[in-house]
Amino acid sequence: MDSTMNRRLTWLLPLLLPLLLALPASAQKLADPTRPPAMMAAPESEAAVEGAVAAGPRLQSILIGRAPGGRRLAVIDGATVRTGAKVGDAVLERINDNTVVLRRGKHLETLTLFPKPAEAADPTGKNK
Repeated sequence: MDSTMNRRLTWLLPLLLPLLLALPASAQKLADPTRPPAMMAAPESEAAVEGAVAAGPRLQSILIGRAPGGRRLAVIDGATVRTGAKVGDAVLERINDNTVVLRRGKHLETLTLFPKPAEAADPTGKNK
C-alpha cells in the first residue's frame, strides 16, 4: 500500500506544484479598494499643485440654521467662516443657499457650491 501511495504522489506532485506556486502570484494583482485614485494621491508635477492653488478659494459647504434668521456658515478651503469674516485677502459679504459672495476691494466674486457644467449634456442625446 505504501508503494502505491508513493507512486500516486510521485505522479501527482509535478502536476500540483505549478498550481500551488501560481496562487500567490494571482493574489498580488488585486488592488486595494480603499486606496484613493492615483491622481488624488500624488499630483503629476509641481505645476499641477501650483495651478490648483492659484485657482482661488473653493467653496466646500454651506451650513444654514433651521430657525428663521438662523446663523449661516460657509466652509471655504477647509475653514469655517461667517459673514464679515476674512477669507485670504477677501471678506465674506453674503451667504446664500448655493453660493457665497466675496469682496476684494470693489471687486465681487461669487463662489458656487455646485457649479453647472459649461455645456449641460442632454441624457437623450438630443439638443433642445
